[in-house]
Amino acid sequence: MPGGLQAIRQFLKIRDLVRPELRFYVLGLTALVLADLLQLITPQILRLFVDTVTGPGASMPKLLPYALAMVVAGVLILALRFFWRTNCFGASRRIEYRLRRKLFGHLTGLSANFFNHQKVGDLMAHATNDVQAVRMSFAMGVVASVDSSFLIVSTVIIMFSAISPSLSLVALLPLPLSAIVAGSLGRMIHRRFVKVQAAFADMTDDVQENFSGIRVVKGFAQEDPELAKFLARSRAYVGRNMELIRVWGLFDPLVDAIGGISFAIATAYGGYLVLMGHLQLGEYVAFLYYLGLLRGPMAGAGWVINVLQRGAASMERLNRLFEVQSEIREPKDAIALPQARGAISVRSLTFAYEPGLPPALRDVSFDLEPGQTLGVIGPIGSGKSTLANLLIRAYDAPPGTIFLDGHPLESLRVEDVRAACGYAPQDAFLFSETIAENIAFARPDADRGNVERAARQAAVHDNIVEFPQGYDTLVGERGVTLSGGQKQRVAIARALVQDPAILLLDDSLSAVDTQTEAQILAALRKERKGRTNVIIAHRISAISHADLILFLEDGQVVERGRHQDLLRLGGRYKDLYDRQLLEERILHRAEEGA
Repeated sequence: MPGGLQAIRQFLKIRDLVRPELRFYVLGLTALVLADLLQLITPQILRLFVDTVTGPGASMPKLLPYALAMVVAGVLILALRFFWRTNCFGASRRIEYRLRRKLFGHLTGLSANFFNHQKVGDLMAHATNDVQAVRMSFAMGVVASVDSSFLIVSTVIIMFSAISPSLSLVALLPLPLSAIVAGSLGRMIHRRFVKVQAAFADMTDDVQENFSGIRVVKGFAQEDPELAKFLARSRAYVGRNMELIRVWGLFDPLVDAIGGISFAIATAYGGYLVLMGHLQLGEYVAFLYYLGLLRGPMAGAGWVINVLQRGAASMERLNRLFEVQSEIREPKDAIALPQARGAISVRSLTFAYEPGLPPALRDVSFDLEPGQTLGVIGPIGSGKSTLANLLIRAYDAPPGTIFLDGHPLESLRVEDVRAACGYAPQDAFLFSETIAENIAFARPDADRGNVERAARQAAVHDNIVEFPQGYDTLVGERGVTLSGGQKQRVAIARALVQDPAILLLDDSLSAVDTQTEAQILAALRKERKGRTNVIIAHRISAISHADLILFLEDGQVVERGRHQDLLRLGGRYKDLYDRQLLEERILHRAEEGA
């Protein structure tokens, strides 16, 4: 498929983003065409000026109108250029804004599984380089396309009709070669720019990972090896760019060479026609002016092809991303659940993350009434976090296996399901904002009183007020300025501030001591009466008060019941309880000995 048609096909997929700017493009391109018309009139004024100078009776009064006409034309061209730049370039910036907003919204709407298979650097390249390349296509790409096309066609028509058909034909014979060169090199540019963007994504991903894990890099003294890896990525990026530059670098020399041949032919043959009396000197000067005017658009045509091919390559990458659909599907007739009660029912739940992989959960069933607490415990990899992810619809469970307030989870609006849940994950991710803003993340309208109340329930208020800026303390990227236990408790406070119908704590007490854990659990029992809690833990002390405890192993429920019932059963739960009790005694004696 020709490069131009391929670019158009890619750009048509975002026509809804471009449509609001069409009137600005019409205004801007109209001004552009008017400016070009003035440029086309200028050689005619020059022709008349030369003929007047070389004709009989030349005088300043006769020459002055032509000089004034040139000045007026220049001023008008200046004003028109300003007008089309503000309209066309402004439109391209607004398209860029809408495209970036659409991309960010699309990415945030994709399921968690998508991000398990995508590099952050690649997504960053989409949001930066690719969006910028598309914007350039709608800025100078559109402008130069119209400008070059109009000037080339108009100039050729004027040269043939108003000056000399024979001179025009001879002078323009080499120019079609430019189109052939531009077409073949344009396809090469498209392929190589795709590789440039891929290399940029790899390099960006490497930088992002190193900066995010800088403490690990320094802790293992791996600065030099990581620098070597980055330099290899950077060299690959430079290499891909050099491959592109070598192709693009041929455009200007070839266009200049072809234009130079045309100019040489026009100079020689046109001079001959003047000497033979077949062409006036003013016409000859105007023709050379037109020919010089034509070289700019011819060179611009090559530049346009480069910009459009880059933009098409980036648009193709973005369109592939837009075609990805979230695995979490919401039916058109989704049931609204603005006020959830918190009743959870799981029936014969079997779930695997990918087809062909072993199930992460096998035949799990339980019922939880509003106000009850479920405790989930088991070894690593037993499926505890998978259950939490399914309850908040980070992944979709098989239809008819999970119910919320009697409704199949897949029949409810995703927004309502997640609004009903306050979730504190294993990885207590915090944003580079203040502590107060992190706690109020799920409820931006929460005032300081609500924030402090949630912090007290999470037993982190006393730690926060010890900081110099208190709740206004910036926590740094991923909460780096806080300890592991403090981050977990801020994450719990973030889940509590919205007063959810269902609270999900996914092993989010692992980094706190038993005394703080007991304090948090006591606050939950007091403050969350009538609310449902799901507590996933690796310490039995965190779930011993639960109304129902599930012991998971290899994705299956091997034991269930209340704490005392499971101890009397004398199975896996009892063994774990005895081990943890022994560990606590040993630790207590060690502390006494110290």
